[in-house]
Amino acid sequence: MKKLKNHTLKEYLDVLAKKEPIPGGGSVAALAAALAAGLMSMVARYSLGKTPIKRTERKIETVLDRTENLRERLLELVDLDAMAYMKVVRSRGQSPALKKKAKSEARSVPREVSRISYQLLELAPVLASHGNKYLISDVEVAVELLFAAYKSAMINVNVNQ
Repeated sequence: MKKLKNHTLKEYLDVLAKKEPIPGGGSVAALAAALAAGLMSMVARYSLGKTPIKRTERKIETVLDRTENLRERLLELVDLDAMAYMKVVRSRGQSPALKKKAKSEARSVPREVSRISYQLLELAPVLASHGNKYLISDVEVAVELLFAAYKSAMINVNVNQ
């Protein structure tokens, strides 16, 4: 099967809309957070070189480095969540021990998505304060996506208890 992260947007949405167990909410939560990270990276790039203050420039560079690393990880989590949930589906009718193990794995991915979403939210004030003033709405959209990703990921943690 082709990795979800390698689908076009249309292909991903077409697969998402099918009557199939994956991808689902956990994968979408990871993608939403990855989209937010992408927006934050864009704002950071547009902001570099716009301030004469070296310390501020370094802060923005740090944000860019962090958002890019986290965006890549979130993109991996889009697929990892789908794989983990598929184990839950396959464990139905199996021993309680196998079900428990599958659910534990299925909780770990959205837990990571929620942690990364929080880490990205902590970076947003730097962009809101020091980023390109014409892109503040992009920072706001990223923050809203991160709130949604965090909450959606936690829903998936709880459902796999």
